[in-house]
Amino acid sequence: MTLTAAFRAAKIPRTLPPKCGEAAAASVSGDSSAGAAKTKAAPPWCVYLIASSRIPRTYVGVTTDFPRRLRQHNGELKGGAKAASAGRPWNLACLVEGFANRSEACEFESKWKNISRKMARKRTEPGVESVLQHRQAALSRVETCMDCSHLQIKWNSS
Repeated sequence: MTLTAAFRAAKIPRTLPPKCGEAAAASVSGDSSAGAAKTKAAPPWCVYLIASSRIPRTYVGVTTDFPRRLRQHNGELKGGAKAASAGRPWNLACLVEGFANRSEACEFESKWKNISRKMARKRTEPGVESVLQHRQAALSRVETCMDCSHLQIKWNSS
């Protein structure tokens, strides 16, 4: 007696994907509305900069739904980044929109963070304004080394 014969009920049925010819035949035979319903428009990716209203700290991240993500960072919803828990409450400082996909948004975020980290800081008393100026200078450098002509960069003045 083989193992599969003894435990036939526990065996998980395996369905194979349709072959190339079968998929083409299904699309030709009709019901093209079902295929159109499955393909949704890709969500718009954005990179955001939030600033703490308590301490001189900023955080850069990537998301498709910024209002939800800000609520997560502020602890209203589950799922905010652990690094952002110390600076609550957070406010929007800058929103960069217009990325074609997640990869492009993550590349931009990574460059912004790395340039920001490597840039020399001014020897002034650290405040929210000086931290934001530092991030803004880093963003200017990112714009010189990447093509950002298709992006909308909105700074929040508050």
